[in-house]
Amino acid sequence: MASTYTAVKTQDGDWWIGWIEKVPGVNCQEPTHEGPLASLRETLREALEFNRQDCAHSQDRQWIMRA
Repeated sequence: MASTYTAVKTQDGDWWIGWIEKVPGVNCQEPTHEGPLASLRETLREALEFNRQDCAHSQDRQWIMRA
C-alpha cells in the first residue's frame, strides 16, 4: 500500500530546512537545495519502519485500562 506524504523545504541562511507535514520528528537540514528531499525520504522510511516495529511489539503486551 503506497502512501503520499508532503515534503516542505525552506532556505534559512546558507541551509535548506525540510520536514514532512503531519509526521512529527521527520525533518532535516542540508546545505543544498536538492539535499533535503533525499534526507527526508530516508528519515521518513526509518520513522515508518520504527513505528511498524513498535506497533508489532506492543501487540505482544497486554494493556490495562482503568476508567
